[in-house]
Amino acid sequence: MSEALRSAHRVRDVFVTNDVAHRHPDLVRQADGSSARVTLVSEQVGKSLGETVHPQGVVAVVDLPATDLDAALVPGLRLAVLLDGVADPGNAGTVIRTAAAAGAEAVVFSSNSVDPYGAKCVRASAGAVLHVPIVVGADVEQSVQRLRDLGVQVLAAALDGDDLFAQGDALGRPTAWLFGGEAHGLAPEHIALADRRVRIPMTTRVESLNLAAAASVCLYASARARGGS
Repeated sequence: MSEALRSAHRVRDVFVTNDVAHRHPDLVRQADGSSARVTLVSEQVGKSLGETVHPQGVVAVVDLPATDLDAALVPGLRLAVLLDGVADPGNAGTVIRTAAAAGAEAVVFSSNSVDPYGAKCVRASAGAVLHVPIVVGADVEQSVQRLRDLGVQVLAAALDGDDLFAQGDALGRPTAWLFGGEAHGLAPEHIALADRRVRIPMTTRVESLNLAAAASVCLYASARARGGS
C-alpha cells in the first residue's frame, strides 16, 4: 500500500485489518493524511478482500488513468518496452518492475497480452505498475510507427539476432525493446517491423532465457550504454 500512497495516482479507499493497523500505525497515519478513505475491517473481511492464500491485511483501491500511445510515447523518450503476446502475469509484472528500475519511461502491452493490472501482475511488479506509464491493448504496428516518428530505434529480442554485447554505442540511442510471448516468441511479421534483431549470447546448454530474465539483460544493457538509468 505504501507504493500506492507515494505514487501519482489517487488512492480512493484503504481497507486495513485491526491487526495491521496496530502493528503499522505509521501506515494508517500515512493513509489518513492522504485523500483516501480508511476503513478498519475484521480479519475475515480482510481475507475475503485479498486474492492470496496469505493476504497482507491491507487493500488499496487506486485510480489508474487510461494511458494511450500518444501520452506514453512522447518526444525525448529514451527507453521503452513493448510486450507482444505475453501471457504470464508473473513475467509481465517482473518486466514492469525491471523496466522501472532500469529507467524505462513506458511499457506498452499489445492487445493479445495479459492485463498488467491483474492481481498477479501487480504483485509481481512490486508496485512498479504505479510508477511507470503503461499502455494496454496497443496495436504493435501502430506502436512501432509511433516510436519511429519519435526517432526511437526498435530492437527485437530474437534467437537469430545479432549479439547484444557487440552492439557498442548503438545501445545508447533512444531504444524500445520488443519482446514476444513465452511460448512462441515474436511473430515473424512483428520481428520484421524492428530496426534490428538482437540476441543474448548463451552456452549451448540453454536454448533460451525466461522472458523476464532476458528483458532484464537487455534493459540494463541499454541503461549502461546510455550512462545509467
